[in-house]
Amino acid sequence: MQQDQPPLFTLVAGDTLAALLRKAPLPALETRILASHALGLTRVQLITQSEHPFSAAEAHLLASLIQRRLAGEPIAYIVGQREFFGLPFMVTPAVLIPRPETELLVELTLERLPQGARVLDLGTGSGAIAVAIAHQRPDARVTALDASEDALAIARQNAGHNQVDVRFLHSDWYAGLDDQHFDVIVANPPYIEKDDPHLTQGDLRFEPANALTDHADGLSDLRAIVAGAGRHLAAGGWLLMEHGYDQAEAVRALLAAQGLTQVQSWQDLAGIERVSGASSPKT
Repeated sequence: MQQDQPPLFTLVAGDTLAALLRKAPLPALETRILASHALGLTRVQLITQSEHPFSAAEAHLLASLIQRRLAGEPIAYIVGQREFFGLPFMVTPAVLIPRPETELLVELTLERLPQGARVLDLGTGSGAIAVAIAHQRPDARVTALDASEDALAIARQNAGHNQVDVRFLHSDWYAGLDDQHFDVIVANPPYIEKDDPHLTQGDLRFEPANALTDHADGLSDLRAIVAGAGRHLAAGGWLLMEHGYDQAEAVRALLAAQGLTQVQSWQDLAGIERVSGASSPKT
C-alpha cells in the first residue's frame, strides 16, 4: 500500500530547542527523545540548554530524524535502542522492537526457575527475553536460538552490553539442539496472520516480517513449538509462549493435545490473554 509522504520538516542554524518543541509536528516526548539522541544531551540538559542555538549540522541532523519519524519509522530504530525489563537493548530493523507486554513472559519464567535452572529462549531476536532472564538470575543457564544470523549478532551484542552470560545458537526452532532438556522453554514467535491489515500499519511496516507473521494462519509456529517441546522439557518443566490477543483458546488446545498439564493463560496489563503455557508431567 502506497503511503502518503509527510510534508518536509526543516530547521535552520540558530533555531533553538524551545523553538523546536513549538514547531515540530510530533508529540513533545518524541521530539525530546530525538533531540536527546541527536545532540547527546540528558533530559535535564534539554531543559537547561533550551535556548542554545543549533549549528547548521545539528539542525540538519535533527530535521532528518524528525522527517524519518514523520514517515512512520519507529523511534526505537531511529535512536537504535529500546528499554526492556529495565535494561537497554540495541535494536535494528533486523529484529523486533521489544514491547512492554512481553515482560509478562519474563516474569512468568522467573517465577518458575529452580536454582541453576536451564532455560531455552526460542526465536530470541534482539535477545531481550534471554538477557533479561540471565540478568535477573545469574545462576540460570540460558540458551537462546534464532534462525536469523543477523538477529543473533544483535542479541550477542546486547548480552555483552548488559554483561550477562547467554549461549546463542543458530537454529530453526529445535533443529539445532541435540537431546538437551530445559526447566523452562520460552518463546515469542511470529503469530500474526498473513493477511492481517496491521502488518501494513504503524511500526509493524518497518519491522522484519518473518518475525511478525508465520505467513499462514498465525498458529503454525506455535504448533511447531508445542509439538517439539516434549522432547526438550525436563520433568515438571514449563513451556511459556506469547501469542495474539485472540489465540489463547487455540493455544491452550494445542498444549492439552500434547499431554501437557496445568494448561493456562495469563493476562497482560491491558487485560488481554497474552501468554499461555503448560508443564511437562512429573515422573
